[in-house]
Amino acid sequence: MRLQVLVATMNQTDYSLLSKMNIQSDAIIVNQCNRNETTEFNYNHHHILWISLKERGVGLSRNTALLRSSADIVLFADEDVVYSDEYEQTIIQAFESHPKISLIAFNLSSLNEKRPEYLVKKDHKLTLLNCLKYGACRIAVKRESVFYRTITFSLLFGGGSLYSAGEDNLFIVQCLRHGLKGMASREFIGLVEQKSSTWFKGYTEKYYYDRGILMYLMYGDFAYILLTILNHRNRSNELLSLYERQKASMKGIQFARVLFR
Repeated sequence: MRLQVLVATMNQTDYSLLSKMNIQSDAIIVNQCNRNETTEFNYNHHHILWISLKERGVGLSRNTALLRSSADIVLFADEDVVYSDEYEQTIIQAFESHPKISLIAFNLSSLNEKRPEYLVKKDHKLTLLNCLKYGACRIAVKRESVFYRTITFSLLFGGGSLYSAGEDNLFIVQCLRHGLKGMASREFIGLVEQKSSTWFKGYTEKYYYDRGILMYLMYGDFAYILLTILNHRNRSNELLSLYERQKASMKGIQFARVLFR
């Protein structure tokens, strides 16, 4: 099996990101910036495709890399990930040990105590209800399994898009709904800095509105129940009352029911 890392990044002026991320496999880097340029070269005996584009949107970057990938397994990545020396071997061995699995969420340790990553302590099956804990930079998939089902990332959600986060959640849900088998692995593949977010501006009305749209796309009318439960959870940094959170979420659901029915 061969692995490619698919990196979504912005405004890189040189190739130092490869060293910063400890890339030790083939990789495709999509660098959103102010120029259009494609370069291919070898880095530590690995093939690198570096694509610089005048466009914005993390979903667009992930699709650009995915559609140009050629490896058996692809690992989605952000620029703030630093991989362990053994990540390639760890990922390939996990897929070889579970031949029926097409998608695996691995562990990443967060260096930011205020933005911790959910840590998997025991391998388990991914389902439509437990898959929301995992961001794209923890996900590796069998490329052909995704290609055969024409699964891509939504261009409506994520940094640089109309609606805030969620392109990774939608991708995982699409995979599961199309019959791919997924699992969460307790194996660690690296660290993530989690310094800042390009989309999160606090628990504002737009945050809950966008989440209403996202949840409806993933769960249909069941989103009413899920969001009611989630909105009742207390946060010390909430900006809105429970009524305001619920109202914004329901408004998002109602909009999605009309637009995406």
